[in-house]
Amino acid sequence: MSSLLWFDVLVALTALERLAELVVSQRNARWSFARGGIESGRGHFPPMVALHTGLLLACVLEAHLADRPFLPWLGWPALVLVLASQALRWWCIATLGPRWNTRVIVVPGLPLVDRGPYRWIPHPNYVAVVVEGIALPLVHTAWVAALAFTVLNAVLLAGFRIPAEERALRAAVAAGASPAAPAPGR
Repeated sequence: MSSLLWFDVLVALTALERLAELVVSQRNARWSFARGGIESGRGHFPPMVALHTGLLLACVLEAHLADRPFLPWLGWPALVLVLASQALRWWCIATLGPRWNTRVIVVPGLPLVDRGPYRWIPHPNYVAVVVEGIALPLVHTAWVAALAFTVLNAVLLAGFRIPAEERALRAAVAAGASPAAPAPGR
């Protein structure tokens, strides 16, 4: 099987992983809303979904249409980073349990999470997203997709998503969540 076909399989597996995230997220949203969860930042969610879907499509299209080669010195380390980002993402999901979501939903009164990767990194799930957004396209040298996603994702995260989360978590703390946690859990 050619390296391009293997890359297509990798991107398809990543798409399936995203679908699994959505299933977990919907289940967790029901759990949160049943406990009085409050959603914030709905406006940025559709562009975020479009951006992540666009990344997967751009990876495949650029690799095929621009006839991007697999360069072992770049592709293998990029693949390791893709796998590491998936491990970090699922560590975040496991650490937050039913509180993890692709949307910004905070249950007032619950203490902030300060274990797992949240012990060391304030937004570890976004670290996984950033690393994967750079590394996945570079597995097959789709550098335009990597660059475009990185820039657009930085705008989305820094300008909308992280501020929406921080506001929601501050409101939860004001409503009675324990402020003792050094790193807010998302």
